[in-house]
Amino acid sequence: MADVIDYQIFGDDMQIVEIELDPGEGVRAEAGAMMYMEQGIQMQTGTGGGMFRGFKRMISGESFFITTFLNNANRKQKVAFGAPYPGKVIPLDLQKMGGGFICQKDSFLCAARGTEIEIAFSKRIGAGLFGGEGFILQRLEGDGMTFIHAGGTLIEKNLSHGEVLRVDTGCLAAFAPSVDYDIQFIGGFKNALFGGEGLFMATLTGPGLVYLESLPLSRLADRIIAASGISNTGESRGVGGIGGRILGDLLSGD
Repeated sequence: MADVIDYQIFGDDMQIVEIELDPGEGVRAEAGAMMYMEQGIQMQTGTGGGMFRGFKRMISGESFFITTFLNNANRKQKVAFGAPYPGKVIPLDLQKMGGGFICQKDSFLCAARGTEIEIAFSKRIGAGLFGGEGFILQRLEGDGMTFIHAGGTLIEKNLSHGEVLRVDTGCLAAFAPSVDYDIQFIGGFKNALFGGEGLFMATLTGPGLVYLESLPLSRLADRIIAASGISNTGESRGVGGIGGRILGDLLSGD
């Protein structure tokens, strides 16, 4: 059973989560996420259950090692964790969500001690090949509080049974295991070539809770690379789609 922790989220676009630990309680976090901790909290870094668990985390986009922050003081103490880029921290109470939730790679921030990060394979080959996140997603399992990070503005959708939502593949942050996840070709020659939205969209079918992010890390990285003048090897958006890039090169003389 996971530790029962209290928390508070600070900030708007660059959020941090501050966790209050009772004596003997602990929180697990991705390496490098800690911002500050009060006296009496001890760091314990390890694989979290052997070499196999470390390798599974690496495959799902996290680091091989995970750090546990344990309160060894005789009173409550606090530890805080910061998000890696602009966006929102999403608190997930796994006990209220059936003991599990699926999220994109690299989104895990921290969780109550006792929560596990497992691998969730895409069930369909189309979702694996063209879903933006590949065959491997993260599955968070346990009965405690877990915190993940999403880029930009966060949108929460609660899909009813049979309700379908089509989403840009990079904007899907997390979803309940009850949601059916697949990939659909966007269709139309001009849409595919000049639309700039990619060739495929994620199709989500309810019931279940879905979290969407407005600024995926890949999109942010693309804009930074484009502004720096470095050759862009990531996704292409807007007029900079496949056809738009060709036209842009012709107009700019490249």
